Amino acid sequence: MSYTTLLFDFDHTLFDTDASEAAALTASMATVGLSTTPEELDAYQRINAAMWRDVERGTITPLEVRTERFVRFCAERRIDADPVVMADAFVAGLCDHGELYEGAAEVLHLVAGRARLAMVTNGLGEVQRARVARLGMDRWFEVLVISAEVGVAKPSPAIFDLAFAALADPAKVDCLMIGDSLGSDILGGSGYGIATCWYNPAGRPVVDGGPRATHEIASLVELPTLVDTRGGQAGGPRGGGTSDSAVA
Repeated sequence: MSYTTLLFDFDHTLFDTDASEAAALTASMATVGLSTTPEELDAYQRINAAMWRDVERGTITPLEVRTERFVRFCAERRIDADPVVMADAFVAGLCDHGELYEGAAEVLHLVAGRARLAMVTNGLGEVQRARVARLGMDRWFEVLVISAEVGVAKPSPAIFDLAFAALADPAKVDCLMIGDSLGSDILGGSGYGIATCWYNPAGRPVVDGGPRATHEIASLVELPTLVDTRGGQAGGPRGGGTSDSAVA
């Protein structure tokens, strides 16, 4: 038996979002005549992560994140600059910088020959579509569902409804959600009634009471075997804590 429909997260699962953000912030700061320090990158990432957690909770929209994170960033770092200008430059930088994790392209090529692939991502449409096009990922994914475009975000069942409708409603038992975020990917997938795979390369510890993943992998190269066997040699069910992942 095998999983025949795979739903992938993008940021921090397939794509090196940290490198993309660092390059984009450097470009954004340069636009207003400033350089970037490690402290400023840390501040941005903390503010951004908190705002995307609010997106997961449904208290703000992805489009609100686009500029508001720079309003908060400028206020905290006491930067006298236009946050709209910084946000526009940052988004352009996100589109232009960043690559897939090592081995991700090869894994996608393998599993795309065995299953249907969809991307379900919490992010901005202008960013995610530009990245997918630049990296040639449309050769693997037949469906792309982006929270800012559809008005709902993981872990809401509504975003999975849209993905399943675009895929002509595959049987849930044949589907697997793969992602790094316990709070959006694993909670969302398990809440929708499909199997989940927690991508956990850092070996984050299991926390009692959190979302539970059907499978856990430390490397993407484990995925093809998992897909083919619905388990194979990959890790079994694991617990988890809250999400600490952020997107662009």
